[in-house]
Amino acid sequence: MQYRPFGKLGWQASVLGFGCARFPVVDKEYAHIDETAAIGMLRAAIDAGVNYLDSAYNYHGENSERLVGKALQDGYRARVKVATKLPCWLVNSLEDCDRLLAEQLERLQTDQIDVYLLHGLNGHPNGWPKMRDLGVVEWAERQIAAGKIGCMGFSFHDRYSVFQEIVDAYDGWSMCQVQYNLMDVDTQAGTKGVQYAAAKGLAVVVMEPLLGGQLANLPPVVQQVWDKAGGERTHVDAALQWLWDQPEVSVVLSGMSTMEHVEQNLASADASSTRPLSDEERAAIEGVREAFQAKRGIPCTQCRYCMPCPNGVDIPFNFYLYNFGKMYDRASYPRMFYRDTMDPSIRADVCIACRECEERCTQQIAISEWMPTVHAVLGEGKDYPQ
Repeated sequence: MQYRPFGKLGWQASVLGFGCARFPVVDKEYAHIDETAAIGMLRAAIDAGVNYLDSAYNYHGENSERLVGKALQDGYRARVKVATKLPCWLVNSLEDCDRLLAEQLERLQTDQIDVYLLHGLNGHPNGWPKMRDLGVVEWAERQIAAGKIGCMGFSFHDRYSVFQEIVDAYDGWSMCQVQYNLMDVDTQAGTKGVQYAAAKGLAVVVMEPLLGGQLANLPPVVQQVWDKAGGERTHVDAALQWLWDQPEVSVVLSGMSTMEHVEQNLASADASSTRPLSDEERAAIEGVREAFQAKRGIPCTQCRYCMPCPNGVDIPFNFYLYNFGKMYDRASYPRMFYRDTMDPSIRADVCIACRECEERCTQQIAISEWMPTVHAVLGEGKDYPQ
């Protein structure tokens, strides 16, 4: 196993971390973890040198932390750093923080959580602004002083400007957890955010290194690009090596569902220093990115010059969801998010075709003409236009 400094803290983290959100389950029930298999996988990873585990209050129907606590008996707890997260959406007072932390310590069967994250911070009023105004970071400092928390961090899903604001808002951050992979170089925190946080001394923990599995099974047209230029390495291994090729990355998390996944990821992690990417492989990865981008339906670069919309539509995000389904041949996720999670006031069907945004669009996109198509595909379930 390879190890790297965990930011400004004085310990070394394994380059591969075990993400505890995708354990094997029984009867396809997400909340029903196959405990024997999951404990065996966790302990095999730890025996091979993995020393960073990442869970959260809500994973596996609130059962992930309990499973981790069981797996870390018999001396395993002393061999790892445990990270878990405060469910910010359940916090309305500091008393909620006290209650939730006590429950998590009990689930994990430990006296201290090594790395405690504010879960899923963003710029929404109920996200970072709410946590900031409630005084949650000051509360966390008191828990660190009491020995219940080792250090403080946050996980993040929003655009770079919000990420920078959060990093700069509190000198006590020890780490950040970001969605980052070979396709997310310019979305969410992106490469710029990874480099910014590392320069500030924060450990950078990467989640979704394969973009929720989208990079594990390439569409045929993209697979052809890799097969032609990628050499002997698999595209999955190359995607992981692309992350480890960046010294700013401390840990790459992988959510593993089978022992085969554990073995494959351990092999990739072991090779992260002995088989660095070649120039040809880096070029092949660029080719894969370009092939995916060529599948986009809308040439939006997410520059956000079109914003703000006078009617409240989040134009870039609507385009991002639309393009995601088209690029990865998987419309189910963006449709579910659009219908069930996205604030209706910012969806594509709110557009009244005033065309103010089109005057500012750097790509000269006919935004008002695309919005009905976006809503038809994501909101009404119609097929993508050919």
